[in-house]
Amino acid sequence: METMHADRSTPRRRGHRARILAVAATGTLILAACGQGGGGDTAAYPDDSITITVPFAAGGPTDTVTRLVAKPMSKELGQEIVVKNAEGAGGTLAAGDVANSEPDGYNLLMHHIGMSTAPALYPDLAFDPLKDFKTIGLVTDVPMTIVSNKDFEPNTLEELITYVKANADKVTLANAGVGAASHLCGLLIEQAAGVDLNEVPYDGTGPALTDLVGGQVDFMCDQTTNTVPQIKGDKVKAFAVTTPERIEVLPDLQTTAEAGQPDIKVGVWHGLYAPAETPDEVVKAVTDALAKALKDPAVVEKFAELGTEPVPEDQVTPEAQTKLLTEQIDLWTPVIEEAGVKGS
Repeated sequence: METMHADRSTPRRRGHRARILAVAATGTLILAACGQGGGGDTAAYPDDSITITVPFAAGGPTDTVTRLVAKPMSKELGQEIVVKNAEGAGGTLAAGDVANSEPDGYNLLMHHIGMSTAPALYPDLAFDPLKDFKTIGLVTDVPMTIVSNKDFEPNTLEELITYVKANADKVTLANAGVGAASHLCGLLIEQAAGVDLNEVPYDGTGPALTDLVGGQVDFMCDQTTNTVPQIKGDKVKAFAVTTPERIEVLPDLQTTAEAGQPDIKVGVWHGLYAPAETPDEVVKAVTDALAKALKDPAVVEKFAELGTEPVPEDQVTPEAQTKLLTEQIDLWTPVIEEAGVKGS
């Protein structure tokens, strides 16, 4: 469901925010028995629907992850969670909007590795990932796969590298825009081959994969949450998975390291964020709901079908997410600067 509900700028919402902030100031949460959210008492937050913004197209891997956890989170919190897709500029536009939204816990952001690459890609970035958000907790670290349309000539990753070296001027590489995980993975492939390819950006990997299956583009990187059904359905040609070990759902698919390309290594971690001034008590309520959602058997089972799994429980914390975000900014900044790519 993608329909927005109450306007977050209404007098009711402003009054609600004032109440939440007042509660936070006293360090006390008002408890109200509502018979929801797991069957016990719940805090005054939340008393309205919550919006999680996904800064990419509907049907893409981040959207899939968000919708899978939103349902059990909604049950735990006792309120509807609306997933809103707002793609554009590698996810930075929507992220900026959430950073500037009311810090009351009703406007959250699900983002992936692109949160750590944005500072290097966008010199005029309108937000600071570490200063303008509070982290809530990590969700999952999704492997990526390198896939092509069925008619693409190469059949192995070794053949793919050789082919793009010889045909760089005519090979098309799809991605979800500068800074997206698919772009970063493609960048590693270009660096491994020593070529610049004809990149075809989309608003998300959902529509990109549709065009790949249809033969409009040659190849791309995408997360297993998006590609496993296409690979198992023999709709695309798969070359490798970008993790150190093979994954259970695709046991016959070699890793990039096994194919002689150990530097093509990237996992797409996802985390949940709130605006920086969101009260700690509200963040804790959302963190607790996320942690419980990631233990939901239906979530665990569906993640496994899509080639991933929930992060360990000790990673579903603001501290773990902030640590990883900081490390990833330090990791990707020199890679991006060396490549000389910039977002627009």
